[in-house]
Amino acid sequence: MFASLRRKPLGVAALAYLACLVVVAMSAPVLATHNPVGADLTAVLQGPSSEHLLGTDALGQDVLSRLLFGARDSLIGVAQALIAWLLVGLPLGIAAGYLGGTADRVIMRFVDIVLAVPSIIVTLAALAIFSNSMPAAMITFGALGAASLARVARSAVLAVREELYIDAARVTGLPTVLIMVRHVLPRTVGIVIIQASLFCAIALGVQTGLAFLGFGPPPPAPTWGGMVAEATTMLQRHPWLLVPSGAAIAVTTMAFGLLGDALRDANAEKHVAAPTPARRRARVAAPVEAPAPTDDELLSVRDLTVAFTSEGVQTTVLDRVGFDVRPGETVGLVGESGSGKSLTSLAVLGLLPSGAEITGGSIRYRGTELPSLGPEEYRRMRGSEIAMISQEPMVALDPSFRIGTQVAEVVRTHDRCSRREGRERAVHLLDQVGLTDPEGVARKFPHEVSGGMAQRVAIAQALAGRPKLLIADEPTTALDVTVQAGILDLLVRLQRAHGMSVLFITHDWGVVADVCERAVVMYAGQVVEQASVIDLFERPQHPYTRALLRSSPHHVAKGEPLPAIGGTVPSPSAWPEGCHFAPRCPLATAACTHGPIAEVTLPGGRTSRCIHVDQLREQPA
Repeated sequence: MFASLRRKPLGVAALAYLACLVVVAMSAPVLATHNPVGADLTAVLQGPSSEHLLGTDALGQDVLSRLLFGARDSLIGVAQALIAWLLVGLPLGIAAGYLGGTADRVIMRFVDIVLAVPSIIVTLAALAIFSNSMPAAMITFGALGAASLARVARSAVLAVREELYIDAARVTGLPTVLIMVRHVLPRTVGIVIIQASLFCAIALGVQTGLAFLGFGPPPPAPTWGGMVAEATTMLQRHPWLLVPSGAAIAVTTMAFGLLGDALRDANAEKHVAAPTPARRRARVAAPVEAPAPTDDELLSVRDLTVAFTSEGVQTTVLDRVGFDVRPGETVGLVGESGSGKSLTSLAVLGLLPSGAEITGGSIRYRGTELPSLGPEEYRRMRGSEIAMISQEPMVALDPSFRIGTQVAEVVRTHDRCSRREGRERAVHLLDQVGLTDPEGVARKFPHEVSGGMAQRVAIAQALAGRPKLLIADEPTTALDVTVQAGILDLLVRLQRAHGMSVLFITHDWGVVADVCERAVVMYAGQVVEQASVIDLFERPQHPYTRALLRSSPHHVAKGEPLPAIGGTVPSPSAWPEGCHFAPRCPLATAACTHGPIAEVTLPGGRTSRCIHVDQLREQPA
């Protein structure tokens, strides 16, 4: 924003003027050539001269000296109002926008009430209560004006909190307050600076107006408002007296306004991501009874059902999803886009989108029912027990901070170590994920590294809390094919070195074959088949799995057309009765469309959600 400001002459001039004014005001005792309250009745109402550059007033006091000391008083009043404005409005706006829900409603109702109160009346009351104290008046005015800042900050935060790097920070287990201060606040600085410059212009008008009315320091103390008040009484005899103080107030107010306009235009030139619908932690209904997991399961999902509610209509998007992940195991979650893979992982992490809720089923991690955890317990679980890496590493990193700072932040959150120790371990993690110059990478910003390097940084962040379960949501999709193999090899090596379990979300059968031991196939919100990777490739027991395998480009000879599955995955609101795959299935019969299709257990511990399993066994894969 400030780089763009340099290309705006009026904005630069306004900023330069205000900077000079601050320096001059603070240096008033040195720069003033006369005592600002020293009367000289032999030199009253004089015009500009070599002795008095801006003339004298009705008591023979030097106007320039009074103007300099008055500037200091005016700027201090503006600063007092600005500090109160920021300290009250910014935390309220950020908390309302980021926390949402009840906190948002309570804060915004309070803001509405404050906005309805006439601030100037309350400010005058503060003057009466605190014995004509100008600091008390300006602080009161700033605190009341903070309601407008809270609204503006909330609007900015509503967009910022949906950035993927905010989700990444939540997944790593960073405390809510730390996320708001370190990652949300910096992204609101631009709009806050713009509003602050405009508020300063208003505060200056209020401060000088109160002084004009006789509030604040009594005469002959120098204030800009008091000088204007005195000049108006001498307007007929000596009109020049109004020029210095009036011009100072007008030019300073205009400078604040021009600076605000320039900052607004500069901020508009930046690329701002389009806001996405707000998210919140899902409300959780009482889970239904589900089979208890066995002792050797790290993660056990049973009959997980998730629904979105909009305008009173509830739409199921995950339907009785169930699977297990054992310690040290890599499980692939496979299916077309829209099958519910990523939504399942968000349900496990407690990060469902706004409007979504778990309406049934169970998610157990090491015997703990995750949906029953409170927000703080869930936060401590993320990063230290369950971590996640996404398919878009560039947007999962905060562009405002260096890479080493971001990794060290996660380390310090989980290890409770010093800054130096956090920095050292961050560099070690960057080295562990195969970056050739970890020290150099730590000093870079996210935009200074390639996509493959950014993905390795995201993996380092995920490992910072030493998680037992790593959810990898298509981590190679956004990368060049030459980089994908290296990332997959890295994940396999780290999984073996740390003994982690990995839930690998993908639509690439080649990835499943390379890194997974078992696979869970999803279609239209349901698990349709589960088996070991070898069994799945050799003897698929669901028509959808078989169709997916046949359409894989890995199995097509050069020059032959790529087989495809006819139709598309239906939206949750258009799921067919019975088998969700029936409209696209070559084996579908009338029986497939009558009632829900149960998931059946087959020999070897594999499962299939199909009533034609016997027929599939007789057909070649």
